[in-house]
Amino acid sequence: MSKNLLVSTPLSALLLLRRGLRTSIPLLSLRSTPHLHSLSSFSPSLFYCFPDSSSLYFPSTSSFLEILKFSGKLFCSESADSVVGRCWNCRAAAETAPFLVCDSCRSVQPVDQSVDYFLIFGLERSFDIAVENLEGKYKGWQKKLHPDLVHSKSEREREYAAEQSARVIDAYQTLSKPLLRAIYILRLQGVDVDEEKTVSDPKLLAEILEIREAVEEAADTQALNQIKSQIQEKLQFWSKSFSNAFQRRNFEEAQTSIQRMTYYDRVNDEIVKKL
Repeated sequence: MSKNLLVSTPLSALLLLRRGLRTSIPLLSLRSTPHLHSLSSFSPSLFYCFPDSSSLYFPSTSSFLEILKFSGKLFCSESADSVVGRCWNCRAAAETAPFLVCDSCRSVQPVDQSVDYFLIFGLERSFDIAVENLEGKYKGWQKKLHPDLVHSKSEREREYAAEQSARVIDAYQTLSKPLLRAIYILRLQGVDVDEEKTVSDPKLLAEILEIREAVEEAADTQALNQIKSQIQEKLQFWSKSFSNAFQRRNFEEAQTSIQRMTYYDRVNDEIVKKL
């Protein structure tokens, strides 16, 4: 059996100590031992944390630690403050959340996948958000994270900046649009949405066909805008329907609302392209 040891632990509870490459080492269970060590007692060369996974890699079984499970999260046997929420560059503790940029040295931090899009913008997980407030926060993040701002920094930090900036852009685009926001918040609840699933409602399909024909035959911009206004009303109706279903945790009904929103959203995109 290989002497290498791979320990699974939440990435959000660990600081990225050293970047490593993925390996095909099988996952082994770390059994309890009478020797307790904290991550701070190890040299960073003894283990790796993959930035896009939730695992630590130990090159040898002599480099080990005991993990204690508490409240659904895994912590080191000694103070977790030695590794949690600290800057990879200056080791300063995080002063704000989400911890995308160090408040002390201004270094961009590695992406933490446990930080969802709502948290990036300081919002609760709710479908009904103030979309008009997103743009200001988005621009604020980009002033700190845009790759062009760290062109003179290390390759490591430039990579972090590119990854964080791209994620903030995706977060902004996702939360700004009702359909994408609905799909995302359902997925956060563990509900996978099939965006390509067709609807068998003859009435809806006939309506969509009629709308598309009207778009094709529209003589001018004014006619297109009138159709667009009607589509927006439909989207608002089904957005409200989704919100009500989500609040009741009726995820089946919520998915039905998403399917309807998808059809109207596609027609809306066709109109925008013609305007």
